Amino acid sequence: MRATWHVALLRGINVGRAKRVAMADLRALVERLGYSDVSTLLNSGNVLFRAAGVTAEKAAARIERAIAAELGVTSRVTVLTAADLAQVMEDKPAFKNADDPSRLLVAVPNRAADRARLAPLQKQSWAPELLAVGARAAYLWCPGGIVDSPLAKAVGRSLGDGVTSRNWTTVAKLHALTREER
Repeated sequence: MRATWHVALLRGINVGRAKRVAMADLRALVERLGYSDVSTLLNSGNVLFRAAGVTAEKAAARIERAIAAELGVTSRVTVLTAADLAQVMEDKPAFKNADDPSRLLVAVPNRAADRARLAPLQKQSWAPELLAVGARAAYLWCPGGIVDSPLAKAVGRSLGDGVTSRNWTTVAKLHALTREER
């Protein structure tokens, strides 16, 4: 079976002083789990790796357990396959005036089925913010910034620790890296 690209997204690490994880330690941990071509992007818990014969859910659970056991940090982990990430890119909504990729937030639930929990939020007006839900992620346009965004807070309340988010710039970089032959 051919190894394919996967991306692990760790929730809430290296934000402020809590839950500090060195990327070198994270790369070594993922390699010890038997995954190959391991690399990280930024310091916010984005791990690229190749794996064969494992589901994204099982890889996420293995990485999550290993981080807790070996690094002493609890962090929910969501793993996307390269195909999942391509779907996230394809589903990007054409939000009018969404011209700053750092303010377009991609919220990825741990389980794709959890997107249904966002249905009540889709029925509300969030103007000037916008919400769209794709096959694998939700897209939040937060023109006033992400930290104080009412929409981002509502999505967080709806999905709890079962979601992790990245801005569009980061998602696009991860997607590009899964397409590269390295």
